[in-house]
Amino acid sequence: MNPTLIVLTGAASGIGKQLLATFLNRQIPLILVDLDAGKLDNLAQGNKSIAWVDGDVAKEATWLRVLDAAKKMGLPISHLINSAGVIRPGFLEGYGLEDIDYHLNCNAKGTILGTTLIGRAMKNQGFGHILNISSLAGLAPVSGLSLYAASKFAVRGFSLSVAAELKKYGVWVTVICPDLVNTPMLDLQLGYPEETKLTFSGPKRVLEAEEVVRVILGVMERPRVLVCIPESRGLLAKIAGTWPWIGELFRKSLEKKGEKAIRSRFKAGS
Repeated sequence: MNPTLIVLTGAASGIGKQLLATFLNRQIPLILVDLDAGKLDNLAQGNKSIAWVDGDVAKEATWLRVLDAAKKMGLPISHLINSAGVIRPGFLEGYGLEDIDYHLNCNAKGTILGTTLIGRAMKNQGFGHILNISSLAGLAPVSGLSLYAASKFAVRGFSLSVAAELKKYGVWVTVICPDLVNTPMLDLQLGYPEETKLTFSGPKRVLEAEEVVRVILGVMERPRVLVCIPESRGLLAKIAGTWPWIGELFRKSLEKKGEKAIRSRFKAGS
């Protein structure tokens, strides 16, 4: 499906920022959504093919403004990419109660709201593709990231459910589950070495945002319902999610590996 208008959330940072650069190079009409959309203002000024919406994805009003912007641009929304996401590591006994809303509002509710409202418009027009960014943490439990994992499990479960509902109307829904990606969210996690041991227990080389974007572009051309990046790590996450006790057998060794990786990153950054 050739894009006519792409709605992109979280466009000011991480994977969203890399997607934005790619779409700008291809001169694809865009609606950019971000709480920090002021950073995107210069892109939109004088460019009639770009609109930005400064707002909280967990608020219905934000998405109504997105639909209004599309109407003003006179273009049907062909793609929605929900890339906005937050993380704040913490063990159950330590995180603040406000952290529950922090994760669920942006990661889960924002994705669900956007998929619902844009998905209904796509159903009525008879085509469209929604791509929701989950995580390998949405496939397997991760101690120290329980709230983040809960929000990403929600994204995956919701996306797979509505994918079955919308496909008969010509609308695809894809949920994308990347491993650890070199973005500001990775840097944030380095500040929580105890909570993120398991996060850093994977391969030494983490994914770059450009690699995730290449996969997303491929899925936009040939839609699939569930995509793990990389697929090999996705398989391990699926096993750990299906049989959690298997992961517990390797917990100590994985935590040691993660501790070593974190020390190495701190040393490299010093």
